[in-house]
Amino acid sequence: MGVDHTLCDEILNIMPQRHPFRFLDEIVELSEDAVVGTYRFREDEYFYRGHFPGYPVTPGVILIEAMAQTGIVAFGISLLIAQGVATDTIKKMATLFATADNVEFASVVRPGEEVVIRGEKVYFRRGSLKTKVSMEYKNGEAVCSGILSGKGVVLDE
Repeated sequence: MGVDHTLCDEILNIMPQRHPFRFLDEIVELSEDAVVGTYRFREDEYFYRGHFPGYPVTPGVILIEAMAQTGIVAFGISLLIAQGVATDTIKKMATLFATADNVEFASVVRPGEEVVIRGEKVYFRRGSLKTKVSMEYKNGEAVCSGILSGKGVVLDE
């Protein structure tokens, strides 16, 4: 897998998630079958104030969201672009999160840590994408994994 930086920048610009709810900094690998992205959890993320005071830990739902943003949203946008769907059409879409199966957590993510998120396509048909996703530290140690799916739908204007 290689990376087309222009395409990756376009995907990041199309993604609807923005700060403070975007958990994908960079797409480092991309193909028709897989995606790899990175994210550094900043020490000032809004959720650390209450989860947990004195021992901040990234909530599991945020880890799942980060996997979904890379493995479903960004990857799905790349697949739509490859199918020739117009950028203007994609920008009017939102991804409806459909399922999270067999999600397992192996470790915690603390403020300041960077993770690598990998998504491998299970299928992409009729606008629905199912992806086997995993998150790990830069050293390869597992954080969490699962199978996520979502569907792109055009929002009402």
